[in-house]
Amino acid sequence: MNWLLDPLSYDFMRQALLASLLVGILCPVVGTYLIVQRMAMLGDVVAHGVLPGLAIASFFHLPLLLGAFAMGLLSTAAIAWIRTQSRIKVDTAMAITFSTFFSLGITLLTVFRSRISLEQLLFGDILSINITDVWQIALIALLVLAGVKLFYKELLFFTFDPLGAEALGLPVNAINLGLMAAITLAIIAGIKTVGVILVVALMVGPAATAYLLVKELHWMMLLGAALGVLFGVVGMYSSYYLDIPSGPAIGLTVFAGFLLALLFSPRQGILTRHLRHFGRA
Repeated sequence: MNWLLDPLSYDFMRQALLASLLVGILCPVVGTYLIVQRMAMLGDVVAHGVLPGLAIASFFHLPLLLGAFAMGLLSTAAIAWIRTQSRIKVDTAMAITFSTFFSLGITLLTVFRSRISLEQLLFGDILSINITDVWQIALIALLVLAGVKLFYKELLFFTFDPLGAEALGLPVNAINLGLMAAITLAIIAGIKTVGVILVVALMVGPAATAYLLVKELHWMMLLGAALGVLFGVVGMYSSYYLDIPSGPAIGLTVFAGFLLALLFSPRQGILTRHLRHFGRA
């Protein structure tokens, strides 16, 4: 049991594990909607879209959360605007927005000589998280999860049949805005732990793993959250004992879990299908 308890003797590890637990629950729940809507790339766009907001907020001494949130929503609005004003497909609009906001963010961080560390933004620094950061992540998680619980039926209908939801008179624009806000907040919460580059892995990876194992949306959320917690904790312990960066350790753990499900899922596993085929032969 010493190997399990030794890391907990340090304050920074306890706070980092708590943060990874909260983000591990939050990100897959929101990521489930991206998987079902086939919009996983949107998480990457928003993750990089918050960079200009962080740079601007830091320069003008505004709350970083406010700047990141505003720019994250602006990046999703840019995608919608490009789609409605042209024949450009959604994947192309995402790629254009992704590269533009990322380039703008790097430029502003350099021009403003921001005190924010670019390396920490890109790769995260979960071991530097303090108790204030933990409370902030907990507040974001509580807000987003409460919203998902409160509007679950509307989100479910909108996710699988947006045209039908609009025909029934549901406020689809408001629902979509709320979902984009939830995605942005989840990404902001995750950036501190695993960084801009890997936050999408934590958002999409556990949800995609759950997608291979269960059918219903609510089970995807619950299993995805459980897997997010598991991957986060395993990644943190791997980082501690192998002396490797925490963010990439969590990202690799997420991929390992997804690969196992891809190979051995009872319904969709690659090796499982081959075994069933040989069994019938």
